[in-house]
Amino acid sequence: MIDRRTALAGIVTMFGATLFAPIARAASAQATPINDGPPSVGVFTAEQRALVTALSDRVIPTTDTPGAVAAGVPYFMEKLLADWALPEDKAPILAGLEAIEARSQKDYGAAAAAATPEQQDTLLTLAMNDQLPGGADFFDKFRQLVITGYYTSEIGITQEREYLPVPGQYDGAFLYSNVNKVYSS
Repeated sequence: MIDRRTALAGIVTMFGATLFAPIARAASAQATPINDGPPSVGVFTAEQRALVTALSDRVIPTTDTPGAVAAGVPYFMEKLLADWALPEDKAPILAGLEAIEARSQKDYGAAAAAATPEQQDTLLTLAMNDQLPGGADFFDKFRQLVITGYYTSEIGITQEREYLPVPGQYDGAFLYSNVNKVYSS
């Protein structure tokens, strides 16, 4: 079975030079695995934790496979930020959550975590298009954390993708239409 550190190494190549620093640190370290135990310190308030959970679910929702929340992405994000991020790494994430919360209160009169999925999508789109203070920087880093957390989780590796250590024999005439899932190794 593939472990999270091996999967992180694959994520590094996917994001390349724009990789969020805590992900790069965790992928390159030869220390305790990042998924063991609770975060060393709390990074998010209860409200921010609820918002991270809601927004993670909007980035990778449950479809025919479990989504980001089922894969434990919010916990992964807090663990990564607590144990592998410097204070300046956490700043854009925390500021982005504050900006999304403020915009939700202004536009919808409700906490962003309690907003409808469509309203949350609108808030994420505003961040992505840099129409919130620090929005583009937040969105890029937040999305990287969600994707990394999901595709290095057991759910992401075994249910979203198909894990086969040796995917089988070579067949140069295999029809692409017969491919059901992308393989991870």
